[in-house]
Amino acid sequence: MAQKRRYGLVLAFCAFPFSAMADTIIPLAAHRVVYTLSLDHGGGAKAPAQARGKIAFDFSGTPCEGYVQNFRQITELTPSEGETRLSDMLSATFESGDSKDFRYKIETKIDRASTDDIDGKAQKTADSGIAIDLGKPKAEKLARPGPVYFPTEHLRRLIETARAGESLVEARLFDGSGDGHKVFDTLAVIGKAAAAPASEKAAQIDALKALRRWPVTISYFEPGMRDAPPSYTLSFDLYENGVSRALRLDYGDFALKGEMVELTMLPIAECKK
Repeated sequence: MAQKRRYGLVLAFCAFPFSAMADTIIPLAAHRVVYTLSLDHGGGAKAPAQARGKIAFDFSGTPCEGYVQNFRQITELTPSEGETRLSDMLSATFESGDSKDFRYKIETKIDRASTDDIDGKAQKTADSGIAIDLGKPKAEKLARPGPVYFPTEHLRRLIETARAGESLVEARLFDGSGDGHKVFDTLAVIGKAAAAPASEKAAQIDALKALRRWPVTISYFEPGMRDAPPSYTLSFDLYENGVSRALRLDYGDFALKGEMVELTMLPIAECKK
């Protein structure tokens, strides 16, 4: 069956042993955040005339207990001719603190009708590749050679690279999206630390004021297709505690921008000895 194009992504957003960084790293913040989506530009043949939507994202956990992410993106696209299309994607993932285990469940509806749901788990192998045990859309066991990063592991690497003053991160990334077993080739470009205050009121809180943030652009490529245009590009400002603002989702024919409208910082749980 041909794969349907879904206008959604799992915010994805470690090569560095966590124990070695324990005295210097800023813990990843437990938080809930909401972004409103609107059309940033659209010039391609498949570009909508109008677009709107919302992203809601929850993140919590510790390096001892692991990390939980819950993500929902609702996008309404109105073409120049024809009916408005509505997509609704819900994702729930768990990643162990050592980034060796990853569980994921993704449910997608297009125009309120369910498409193929995804349910699976992945484990790191001896070569830092992954062994995938997929339950839906059909039962499969697959292997992907390493190195492969899971989402929180990749996020930590982005932050550590930014803090070190470096600008590029190349990584093969697995987040369970797509067909449930695809590993994307990614290239992240990190800019200089931002100096101006964040424009959104939701980001103007004490918990973020003292933190550095960097503009990050991640290009996602089909496996082995780094010489082709990316499947999509995700841009955002990344704080060193893992919070993101000023989203931009570029699908080639058009791009959406995401403005932070709500941010709730949650207590950071302590590791249980």
